[in-house]
Amino acid sequence: MNKLKIFVSAYACEPGLGSEIGVGWHWVLEMSKYFELWVLTRKSNQSSIEPWITKYPEYNHIHFLYYDWPKWARFWKKGLRGVRTYYNIWQYCTNDIVKRTMQENDIHIFHHLTYGNVLWKVSKYGQMQFFVWGPVGGLESIPEEYSRHYNKKSQIIERIRRIAIAMTFYNRAFRQRCKQANLILCKTEITRNRVPQKYVDKAILFTDVATDISNTSRLSRKENDIIEFITIGHLDAWRGFDLTIEAMAKAIKENAHIHLTIVGDGSDKKRLEKLIKRFSLEKAVTLTGKVPMETYKKMMDRADVVINAALKEGAVTVSFDCMAMGKPLICLDTTGYTRYFTNEYAILIPRTGRKEVIQNIKEGIVRLSDSKERKKLGQKAQEASIKFSWENHGKEIRDAIVNAYISYSSK
Repeated sequence: MNKLKIFVSAYACEPGLGSEIGVGWHWVLEMSKYFELWVLTRKSNQSSIEPWITKYPEYNHIHFLYYDWPKWARFWKKGLRGVRTYYNIWQYCTNDIVKRTMQENDIHIFHHLTYGNVLWKVSKYGQMQFFVWGPVGGLESIPEEYSRHYNKKSQIIERIRRIAIAMTFYNRAFRQRCKQANLILCKTEITRNRVPQKYVDKAILFTDVATDISNTSRLSRKENDIIEFITIGHLDAWRGFDLTIEAMAKAIKENAHIHLTIVGDGSDKKRLEKLIKRFSLEKAVTLTGKVPMETYKKMMDRADVVINAALKEGAVTVSFDCMAMGKPLICLDTTGYTRYFTNEYAILIPRTGRKEVIQNIKEGIVRLSDSKERKKLGQKAQEASIKFSWENHGKEIRDAIVNAYISYSSK
């Protein structure tokens, strides 16, 4: 039986990395087991994709296509700076590639994979085919109770985001994509609830991440005098690093043998440094900056507990990695990826008032300062990781797309 052909738009897709880029890569690998894929990604990803495919020839049946503006025309884009503008330009410029490739290869299914933000552009031609959209999010906002503690720039960003989300009912492009989509994979309940009611039957909850069960760690590590807590991600204000720092300031009064490592870099760094100094936590909290993937894995392996205080979907890859590595997780319930975590192997904190959240994080830190509690939760986390592996998630991806396509074809 011939495999279904799918064209995948994966702006972010590269081996050996985390976050959205790693998500795009894992999805492509899993989907390639069940479908014949044409994958469009950035030209800048080619230098890492092709050597990887050479090393793992069992995946050489994936048809990769690459596109970027020439370097001289995108000098203004540096890392995440200008990413939204360039992404939308990229979608516009690649529309002819999507159309030509799908027509020449008789492809009828278009999957817009990354970036998964419902307010960002999608190929005009692609969304007129059998259109799989997501997993998508981007309709989660940060309450003013939290954002008033941010720097001025981050406060303005959150204010604009709240307005944009409130205006989605009037956003013609968003409503059109909801209308055109045959299957909408929503990262969170918040996003699904924003889909217009007449299209909501096409929307299902579906996380974008799974556990890499090759990321395992020995559960019987030597106990150290200092209990190491770690939190990881780009230093954006909404990721809640400030909440974790303030919780540490409270927890250290009950147990002085704890340490927090914050891994990442970003615009919120100066505010976090001031907060650490304000609470006299210079010895108890370390900011490492951005680190290579191998260093990240070693730091995760050495850590006792992982904290993810993001106020919306964020550091999701890290959270699933900690499950695979047998680490207990303290996290805020974002109605998305946290559906895969239970209080048997994590501490789930409702996103209530800011003071209450800080207090709950603090109580989680104190609780997991006990080695027996850490071991109990860690063992259950690693046991659960098998169920949520990429291999199993790949089957869920296959079933969701195939079932939707069969339903569409039978009409």
